Amino acid sequence: MDSYESVDRLMAEMTLAEKIGQLNLLAAGEGLATGAAQHTPLSRRLDAGQVGAVFGTKSLSSARSMQERALAGSRLKIPLFFAEDVIHGHRTVFPINIALACSWDLDLIEDTAAFAASEAAAEGLHQVFAPMIDVSRDARWGRVAESPGEDPLLAARLAAAAVRGFQGKGIAAPGRVAACLKHFVAYGAPDSGRDYDNVSLAWEDLLSVYLPPFAAGVSGGAASLMVAFNAVNKVPMHAGEALVEGWLRGRAGFDGLVVSDYTGIKELIAHGLGPAPVAAARALLAGVDMDMVGEDYLHQLPKLARDGLDAPDAGLSLSPQQMVDLVDRSCRRVLTFKARLGLLDNPFRGLEKARAAPSRTEGRKLARRAAARSAVLLKNDDVLPLERDAKVALIGPFAADRANMLGTWAVSGKAEDVVPLDDAVAALTGRAPTVAWGANIVEEAWLERRLNVHGVTVERDPRGEADTLSEAVEAAMAADVIIACVGEAKEHAGESSSVLSPEIPLPQRRLIAALAKTRKPLVVVVFAGRPLALGDVAEQADALLYAWHGGIAGPEGVADLLYGATVPSGRLAVSLPAHPNEMPFSYASEPTGRPHTGRFEKFRTGWLDMPDGVHRFPFGFGLGYGKVRYGRPSLTAQRSPADRPVLLRLRVENAGPGEVVETVQLYGSDPVARVTRPGRMLLDFKQVTLSAGESREVVFEITADQFRYPIAPSLDAAEWVRDPGLVRLHVGPNSRDTQTVEVTWKT
Repeated sequence: MDSYESVDRLMAEMTLAEKIGQLNLLAAGEGLATGAAQHTPLSRRLDAGQVGAVFGTKSLSSARSMQERALAGSRLKIPLFFAEDVIHGHRTVFPINIALACSWDLDLIEDTAAFAASEAAAEGLHQVFAPMIDVSRDARWGRVAESPGEDPLLAARLAAAAVRGFQGKGIAAPGRVAACLKHFVAYGAPDSGRDYDNVSLAWEDLLSVYLPPFAAGVSGGAASLMVAFNAVNKVPMHAGEALVEGWLRGRAGFDGLVVSDYTGIKELIAHGLGPAPVAAARALLAGVDMDMVGEDYLHQLPKLARDGLDAPDAGLSLSPQQMVDLVDRSCRRVLTFKARLGLLDNPFRGLEKARAAPSRTEGRKLARRAAARSAVLLKNDDVLPLERDAKVALIGPFAADRANMLGTWAVSGKAEDVVPLDDAVAALTGRAPTVAWGANIVEEAWLERRLNVHGVTVERDPRGEADTLSEAVEAAMAADVIIACVGEAKEHAGESSSVLSPEIPLPQRRLIAALAKTRKPLVVVVFAGRPLALGDVAEQADALLYAWHGGIAGPEGVADLLYGATVPSGRLAVSLPAHPNEMPFSYASEPTGRPHTGRFEKFRTGWLDMPDGVHRFPFGFGLGYGKVRYGRPSLTAQRSPADRPVLLRLRVENAGPGEVVETVQLYGSDPVARVTRPGRMLLDFKQVTLSAGESREVVFEITADQFRYPIAPSLDAAEWVRDPGLVRLHVGPNSRDTQTVEVTWKT
C-alpha cells in the first residue's frame, strides 16, 4: 500500500483520542522506557498511545525500545519519530552557527549538515531541530551564537545549503534526517536584545529581512518548522495564524509539519491570550501541529472537540465540528510527515542496529577545516603566519581550554574530544608553548551571579588577578611571540544568555593592555559566541583573529591559521561594533536626513561620548595572507530595460606570494524609492580561490527584481514593487570598501 494511502486509511480508522495523541511531542528525559517495569510519565503515555514523537534520545537502543513500546501501545501500530537538537553538529561538534556563517562557504555548510545528519541518523534520529535561521542584528541577544548573522540574503543561502545537507534527496534516505527551520519568525529581533522578548517592527522589515531565510528553506524542501516563543506585532507566534497558515503555508507554499517550541503553547497563557483551553485552541487554529512537552493539546482538545469553545473575552468562538476538523488537519500532517520519513512502511526505518556510524576521523578533519574557514582575520601587521621555530607564550584563560570550545547547544558533544590550543600548537610545530592563564574568563561578580543562576562550568583561578597577571607578563617577556587567548565562556552566549554589554571581559582587557606594554609581537585570538565590541584591543594587538567557539577541532583550526598550514578566508557575517552599547547595529542601516552638510553640521547622528573614526569591523570584512587587487568593474549596459539582466564584470588578482580565498561581494542601493531603503543590501557574492599571481574574472548578473521591495500597510495588503530609474552597485571585499557603478532601469 502507498504510504499516503496509509495516511488516508489511518485517518479513517483512528478515534479522536488517537488523533490527539499523535499531536503530543514529549522529551525522553522523563525516562527512556526501555523495560516493561518502568512506569515513568513518558512510559505511561507510550503504553496509552498518547505520544506522536519523542525528542532527546541518546542512543539507538533506547529509541528502538521506545518504538517497540509505542507500537505495542498503539491499536493501529502507528510509529513514533525521534528528534534532537543538532544545532552545529551531533557527536562531532562543528563551529557554532554564527562562526560557520562567517565561512560564506555554502559547500562547507552543506557538508557539515550532511555529516551531522549521518551521525544523528546512526543513532535513530529522524528529525533535527535545525537549521536556526533567525537574522540577528543585536549582539546583546545570546542566541546570535546560533544565528546566520545579520543579512537576509546570506542567511537565505545558508538556510538552503543546510537543508540540502540534512535532507539530501529525501528524508527517508539512509543517513538523512528531516530539517526543522527555526524559529518562525523574527525571534532574532527582540526588543532590547532580551531573549524571548516581543518584537514590534514594520511589516516591510518582516517581509524583506526576517522572512526571506524561511522562504529559502521552504523552497529548498524543508520538511518541518518550529514556531518562535516571541510575539510579532502583538501576536505570539504560537497563535500567529496570519503568519503560519497565511504567509507560510499560503504564500510560501510550505506543506510540512509545524511543531511548537518547548512548552510554547502553554506560554500563551502568560502572554495574556487566555486560559489553557483558549491557548490550545489558538495554537491549533494557527497551524501548530505538535505540542512540545506542555501536553495542553492532550489535556484540552478532547473537551474542546466535544463542547467547542465560546470565549468572547478572547474574541474566539469555535464549534465542536470546527475543533474536530482542526485536530484532523494537524493529525494528517503528522502522519504525512511520518509517511515521508518512511515510517509507515517500516516503523524501524533508521533504527536497525546494523547501520554503521560515520567515521569520526573524517568528521574531525571536516571540523578542523570548518574551524579554519570560519575564523576571521581582522588585523595582521606582518606578524602572521608565525615561524614554527618561534618561542611562543600562550597566555589567557582559553590557552588550554576544552569545555568552552564546544560552544552553546552542543548537547551531544564531549569536552574530552577537544584538542586544546596548547596541544594543537605543540603537535603542529613540534615545540610546546609556554602557557599562562593571566586572567579569569569573566569578572568575579558575573561569575558569582551566573553560578547562582545556572550552575555553570566556568571556574575561577584560585590565585588573585595580580599574581596571574604577573605570571603572564613574565612568560611573555621570555617569548618571541605572544598569543593571547581571550573571549567569553560558552555559558555567556546562547539561550537565556542576553547581556547588556557584549565586550571582552575587563580582566582580559587588562591582560591585553599589560601584554601590549611588553613590546613583543602580540597576536590576540578571540574565542566567543557573539560579536564582541573589541575597544582598544584592536589597536593594542599586532594581529587579531576572531575564532568564535570553534567546536571539537576549533583550536586545531586556529593553529593551522596561525602557522600558515591553511590560509584565512573567513568574512564577518555580522558587524563588530566599536562600543558594546552600539546596538542594534548593521551595515544595512537606513539613511536619515542628517548629518546636514551645510551650516548646521553639529547636528549629527552619532554619540557625543564616542568619537568619529573609531575602529569598527564591517559586515563582510576579513583578511587573508595574500594581497588581492580589484580591477575596475564594468557593465554590459548602463541603461537597460527592466526585463533584461545586466552583467557586472571585474578582474580579481592575487598579487601575493601564496594562495588566497577571496569572497567578492556585490551590494546594491536604491537612492530614490517610495520608502526609505537600506543604505546597502547584499545582492550576491562569489568565493574564488587564487594561487600566487593568478587573476580571474568574476561576473555578476543583476536584475531589476533584485531591487523589489514591499509596501505593506499590513501583512495581507503587502505589495511588492520596483521602481524605474537609477540604482547603484557596490562591489568589493566587504560592505564598506567598495567601488561603485550605476545602472538605470528603463520602464
